[in-house]
Amino acid sequence: MDDAIPVLSALAQPTRYRCVSHLVDRGECTAGELAQVLGVPANTMSSHLTILAHAGLVASQRHGRNIVYAACVEKIADVAGMLSALVPDPAGR
Repeated sequence: MDDAIPVLSALAQPTRYRCVSHLVDRGECTAGELAQVLGVPANTMSSHLTILAHAGLVASQRHGRNIVYAACVEKIADVAGMLSALVPDPAGR
């Protein structure tokens, strides 16, 4: 459960949420591509990506001169599972 708190905190900021959503849909992007798509300055995007990486939501990999970011879907699925456990079973089971 303690693992979910940094993830939920990171996703509470709308730009970071949109960033993760875009990475889930697209697969991989550079910070510059993300900044352009989301309409934020590059240095702001870099800060958001750092927070998302510390929360375990994105991973980076160097491809030549570029750093490419991808969503960590396993972490997202883990937290989604923790959240679904909070929802009561309507059948009372």
